Amino acid sequence: MSDISSQGFILCTLAVWRLSHLLACEDGPFDVVVRLRKRAGAGFFGSLMDCFYCLSIWMSVPFAFLLARDWQTIAVCWLALSGAASLLFKSSNR
Repeated sequence: MSDISSQGFILCTLAVWRLSHLLACEDGPFDVVVRLRKRAGAGFFGSLMDCFYCLSIWMSVPFAFLLARDWQTIAVCWLALSGAASLLFKSSNR
């Protein structure tokens, strides 16, 4: 496994949390996200946008590719970023 920086991991975790929270839990500026959620409907993307945990899994994919170079590290980063964002979400909802 290749080394990743702690700072990079923390920044990517915060970005995953922010984007996932915006799309799953907020209306967005000028209600853009609400309209996007309505347009997505009840299908795969609509249900995805209703679940922070599901959304964080998909949001963490591009950030894992930013942090890591080999496939093993990308896979671990992908799950770790989603898990860390989920922990932040869970702690912010207490």
